[in-house]
Amino acid sequence: MKILATNDDGIDAPGLWAAVKELQKVGEVKVVAPQWEQSGGGASITLRQPVKVNKVDSRLRGVEAYAMEGTPADCVIIGIRSLFPEKIDMLVSGINRGANMGYDVFVSGTVGAALQGHLHGIPSLATSVNAYEDLDFEAAAKLAALLAAKIKDGTLPKEILLNINLPNLPPKKILGVEVTELSKQSYCDTVEKEQNSKEEHYHIKHNSKDTYHINQGSDIWALQLNRISITPLLNGFIDNSLQACLQRLTPLLHDELRCY
Repeated sequence: MKILATNDDGIDAPGLWAAVKELQKVGEVKVVAPQWEQSGGGASITLRQPVKVNKVDSRLRGVEAYAMEGTPADCVIIGIRSLFPEKIDMLVSGINRGANMGYDVFVSGTVGAALQGHLHGIPSLATSVNAYEDLDFEAAAKLAALLAAKIKDGTLPKEILLNINLPNLPPKKILGVEVTELSKQSYCDTVEKEQNSKEEHYHIKHNSKDTYHINQGSDIWALQLNRISITPLLNGFIDNSLQACLQRLTPLLHDELRCY
C-alpha cells in the first residue's frame, strides 16, 4: 500500500511525522508538505506562478520527503501527478494543530488537501487534534494507521473523504468514536477593527467556545464528550452504506485504539 502524507502546518510539523511513523506500519509512505504553514488556505491552488519543490532530509528511514513552496492542495496535485506517478492508494492530511470543525472545513488547508486526494479517486483522511499547545498526537496517529489498514483490507470503501477530529487526550482516556455531521457554525467569524492615523486594519479571529451551538450528533458535540468525531464529507452525507459501515466500525475502532 502506497500512502501520501501532507498537511497545512508545514514540513517540520511534529503532527505530520507522528502520523507518518504509524502509517509506515501499514504501507510505504511518501511525504509532500508545504515549506511553511498554510493554515486557512482551503483548497486553493497556485495558478499564476511556478511552484518550487525541494527534496528534503526525511525524519524517518525509508520515507521520501519533499517540501513545496505552495499550498496543501498544490502538494497533493503535484505529488500525485508528477513526484509519485505510480498509484497512490491513500492520502492522509495532518495531523493538524487545532480542530477543523463545522463550516470551517471549507477554509481548512488540511481538509483542502484531503479534498484533492478524493477528487483524484484516492481514499482520503483529514486528521486534527483539538488543541494548540501540549499536543498529544498518539491517538490521531494510531487511528490514521487503523483506518489505513481497513482501507487496505477492503473493510472500508475506497470512495471516502473523512474529516476526523480528536480530543487532545491519550488513547486510553478517549471515551468513544462517533460518526458525526458538521456543526452549523464557524468559529472563525469574529472581526476586530484597528485604526491608526492613516489606515484601517481588520483581524479575523476565532469565536469564544462559549458561542458554540452544540447539537447532538455534531463534530463539536463529540469532542465536548471527549470522543473522536469522524465526519464523512461530500458523498458521505448521502451514502447510507458508508454511514452504516462506519457505525459498525466505531466500537471496534475504539477498542483497537485503546489496545493498539
